[in-house]
Amino acid sequence: MGSIEVRNPLLSKKLKRTETRLLIIDDNQIRFNQIRDLLISNEHIVQATLLDDLQNFEKQLHQNWDLVIFGRAYDLKYEQALSLIQLSKQPNLPIILLKPDNYQAEQYASYIRKGVYDILNLDYLDRFYIGLLRALSLSRLLLTQQHLMNELESAQTQAQSLAQDSNKAIALIQEGIHIQANAEYLSLFGIKNEEDIVGLPLLDLLQPKELNDFKLRFKKITQGQFDFGRFDITTLNNHVAIPNPLKIEFLPSTDEDALQITIDIENSASTNVTSSTTEKNTQKPNTYQLINRAITKQPSNINALVLFSLASCPEIIFQGDWITSKNYFNQINEFLKDQTHAPLFQIATGVFIGLFQAESKAKLESKLIGLNSLTKPQLLTINQSTYPLNLRIGYSVLDSEIRDENHFEQFINLAYSTVLPKNEPTPQLELETRIDSPTIELQHQEIKSVDAVPESALIRALQHSLDRGEIHLKYQQLYDKQDSNLYTYEVTSGFIFENTWKDLSSLRELAEDTELSIKLDRWILVESCKQLHNFITQYPEAKLIVNLNKAVLLLDRTFPEFISKLITIVRSKLTHPLILQFSEEDLTQNIPDAQKHIAQLRQFGAEISLRDFGNSIYSESAARQLDINGLTLHHSLTKMLQSEQSTQELQEKIKTFHEIKPVEIMLRDLNDMTLFANAWNVDARFIQGDYFQKKLDHLIDVQDQ
Repeated sequence: MGSIEVRNPLLSKKLKRTETRLLIIDDNQIRFNQIRDLLISNEHIVQATLLDDLQNFEKQLHQNWDLVIFGRAYDLKYEQALSLIQLSKQPNLPIILLKPDNYQAEQYASYIRKGVYDILNLDYLDRFYIGLLRALSLSRLLLTQQHLMNELESAQTQAQSLAQDSNKAIALIQEGIHIQANAEYLSLFGIKNEEDIVGLPLLDLLQPKELNDFKLRFKKITQGQFDFGRFDITTLNNHVAIPNPLKIEFLPSTDEDALQITIDIENSASTNVTSSTTEKNTQKPNTYQLINRAITKQPSNINALVLFSLASCPEIIFQGDWITSKNYFNQINEFLKDQTHAPLFQIATGVFIGLFQAESKAKLESKLIGLNSLTKPQLLTINQSTYPLNLRIGYSVLDSEIRDENHFEQFINLAYSTVLPKNEPTPQLELETRIDSPTIELQHQEIKSVDAVPESALIRALQHSLDRGEIHLKYQQLYDKQDSNLYTYEVTSGFIFENTWKDLSSLRELAEDTELSIKLDRWILVESCKQLHNFITQYPEAKLIVNLNKAVLLLDRTFPEFISKLITIVRSKLTHPLILQFSEEDLTQNIPDAQKHIAQLRQFGAEISLRDFGNSIYSESAARQLDINGLTLHHSLTKMLQSEQSTQELQEKIKTFHEIKPVEIMLRDLNDMTLFANAWNVDARFIQGDYFQKKLDHLIDVQDQ
């Protein structure tokens, strides 16, 4: 019997026909040359760039690449490169790691889980080349898939829009022959029955005066060059019902090897009609079509439409200038994009539809419950001024594909009249949200607010917001460099006073009202635990760092039992789902009392962290004396990440903190790429800021959007 040659399609010439764009991070020019030469010797066309520093890497991420190969770099770690790629415009860009020093085979899975595509060894060139081809094949596949989806969307959009346009004569052409036509097309050429046009050559009907020019264009169109597809012709066919020139356009068809031809049958002699035709040819798809395609791109077991509309609109928006009014409605879109991380579609001024998807009904419901917090009064910032935003939110579950505009309208009507689901009432939690003053047992009654001191307007407004449940909780996800605690969120709080945001962790007036401070912190804990209880349906390992004021720690006698009850009710599978975070300055002024109360809280299942740490002469002493689990560094220390020299100084400070006590350290306020990237060069495990995820009104995993 003869032998059969088996060829791996990876080794075909398909990958060699297009330029391979490599971004190589290494401090060794020889390795760079070796990789480039290997590909060139195998007949690849190569564009390769070598760098070994963070600044150039940030710049290069604005370009398009097929692969990133990571060797060694001066101030850039592979984990850092991974995180920056995931937040770039090419989040799925494969990254190959050149075998690190001291690499052990059993570490392979942990590298892959972190996001590395593969680990390759340049000492074995054949294996290296095959591994490179596998990664390149995946990269090209992802790019091709995206390109085809875009083309399909464009073709379907144009076809569907044109099919609905009564002023278009439409036919399908295969190999230059008619296979189908609509009534307008038949009428245009004086043909009574569709059977009479099937099999008729296109040229016999069109009879273009400039025959050679038409044939040249048609050849390019059949090769897929649809930028030549729209033009005018003068026809010699006397049966054509409209005057010359004919305005025609060729489009891709969903039928295999077929083209769609459309002809504008309006009065083409009019300049106004030319403008009108252009508008119609560029008609955007209907919203329901976009939603259907979004679901096709990312199929899901269960889908829902969430309708965001204005519950009220501030009069000042209509009393100001046009720019303010326009920007107000634009900002609603930006606000919802930040808050939902879901596909959004505008259906009217100030009215948006969001597509929410999940693997199960329970997880979808968890997402919808979380959106309730967006119905609280909000603020939008426009030109350094703030304006109120009040949203009405409803939803409808999609039980089928949206068939047409009328079907879509039915879903919108249902969403408008269906309120979001809410957390099922938990008796213990509901009891604690209505805390009356007598239930709070203070350690030192004399520290209560003095009645003789006039109550400020701000405190009255705060009390009113608390009574109405309009205190805002903000959640911000932490990035864990060790990739083990992915769902840790810091909780901060505030309220709106005279159209201005007031942060409750630094409110001087609140520090003077002990009882209100304690009631407020208890309310914050209850509400954030409700969110956590709901969120663990999606992410069972989620935990919260809740920022509190000193009064609830130092003066509330029943606080440890209260925390114990909350932890029980949350029903987390974690032993410590709550981390209570206090100001370093507050506790350094009360070290003996703080030590005693922290010990009690730890006994009842809470962990303790200090915020705004490291900027005073008492910081190191506080770290030594207090039994804490974590430190969140002061914003002045975050600013040290702006330059290489001060970053090194910060690393020395952090090293000193670790030597005092082996605690977890967090850097916050990393609001741009430079700060976020430089944070990888210091030994702070958790990093947080707007560059990774902004502060949101409910819990979302930004890594899963």
